Amino acid sequence: MTARHYTRAMHSEDSESSRRTGWAVLACFALLLALAALRPLAVPDEGRYGEIGRWMLQSGDWLTPRLNGIPFFHKPPYLYWLEAAAMAVLGVHAWALRWVPALHALLMLVVMWQVARRWGGPALAHRAVWMLGSSLAFLMGGQYVNHDMLVASWMSVAIFCLGWSFEQGRERPHVGWALSGVLACALGVLSKGLIGLLLPGLVLVLWLTLTWQWRKVISFPWLRGIALFLAVALPWFVLAHQAHPDMLAYMFGKHQFGRYTATTFNNARPWWFYGLAVVVLIGPWILWVLHLAWRECRPNAALTALRADIAQRRLMLLCWVTTLAILGFFSIPNSKLLGYALPVLPALALLAAWGWQVGMAGKPYARGLFRGLVVLALGLAVGANEVASRYTLRHSSADIAQALACVKGPDDGVFLAGDYAYDLPFLARFTAPMVVLQDWPQLRQSAGDNWRRELFEGADFDAQAARSLQTPAALKEAANRPGQWLVMPRGGVTELPADQAGFVPVFSGQAWALFKSPASAETRPEQQRCLAQRLNAQ
Repeated sequence: MTARHYTRAMHSEDSESSRRTGWAVLACFALLLALAALRPLAVPDEGRYGEIGRWMLQSGDWLTPRLNGIPFFHKPPYLYWLEAAAMAVLGVHAWALRWVPALHALLMLVVMWQVARRWGGPALAHRAVWMLGSSLAFLMGGQYVNHDMLVASWMSVAIFCLGWSFEQGRERPHVGWALSGVLACALGVLSKGLIGLLLPGLVLVLWLTLTWQWRKVISFPWLRGIALFLAVALPWFVLAHQAHPDMLAYMFGKHQFGRYTATTFNNARPWWFYGLAVVVLIGPWILWVLHLAWRECRPNAALTALRADIAQRRLMLLCWVTTLAILGFFSIPNSKLLGYALPVLPALALLAAWGWQVGMAGKPYARGLFRGLVVLALGLAVGANEVASRYTLRHSSADIAQALACVKGPDDGVFLAGDYAYDLPFLARFTAPMVVLQDWPQLRQSAGDNWRRELFEGADFDAQAARSLQTPAALKEAANRPGQWLVMPRGGVTELPADQAGFVPVFSGQAWALFKSPASAETRPEQQRCLAQRLNAQ
């Protein structure tokens, strides 16, 4: 075979592998969207963040994120902008919201595939795509409406693009890939704050140190990179700070640095939590990550490394550094959440693909086993989606939203007491804030890190919006007005406390109960039939 024929054959093989991998990407993404359509809106996160996006679309205020009309500066607005845009196109429903994390999960998968194909070869990339695309991280994390998949995607894109830029250039980084990495960092900051820049920077510093590539740093396109980063990441922070002068101190001081260093938090977990988290998120493929780690730690591993392709060794090292640095960073604080492990999943998928390559090479049953594990991983994701759906339904206020659709007039008021129904405003399409009843003066002294604190701290930024936070005494005055509705947790609804001011039971759902003011008119026959249908549907 001539050199030309050999090159042509290799190109044809690469093209066929790319087509097969492309179909794998599409299949995993289609399953992700299908599962997303089947699951109801989860509380608190999806209800909270989905409602902020809906309120942004409804109000036309794209500068200030608001929850129940109250400023919400826990996170930057990137998620909410995209949610509002998605709902403007697809309509106001949960599936529209889930397109936002789903597209970022797809971005993560595609960028990992393309970088792995160029850096590690098409076979490695193909296996890694199936390993990541069949995992809980992709199929569940990729449809959950919060900030985690967005920042995870941009962090992994930044790490892969910046790493590949240094690998491409002999003396200096590749400018296009470098600026793509910088753009990803800027969008990561807009997604969830400083970690979008800090963690990719930490990974690259460690990797460049270990691979002795520091000289290339001098030739990095610093001026263009800094200009691009500031042009994308800075404007919103400047404008939001001008409108709300204490916003930056609140977001970065309290909700980023403060939470990272706090010793008490609602989500306290042991130091080994993320070891278990990655097992859950990547499923059976973790076995080949462990296999690779064992082989790398053997006494003769150094000699094997010397014989291996240096470029592939650098990619493998980048994956190890990404995994250990990010998990180590998030293991320091007392608070730990499953979604914080998402940025390491592309790196773990590549490591698992390598582990499979070295552990299963030449095994006659390898192909059948791989297909069986893909089916197993997909089955676990489908089962987890069903379990999550059933759990969500037990805590949802969807039935109350449907009951309000039967009886509530367009100008009626809604009071909320006892707890916060995060999903109710979104599901009921409220055009005005709910009145939330609590002993707010006392709670300012005693409330922990919960929904009460996020409401009254947000209210400090907008005195007019703070009027939606009232004490239970407001219910007595509301009792004298028709068209006033009270929503409370379902427990104990048959015995009305005195502070409910005589509000009359109307509907009892799975988790919440609906009452009307004594001055309200009697329920009309068509309203009764509508409510009866809601009850029968439970």
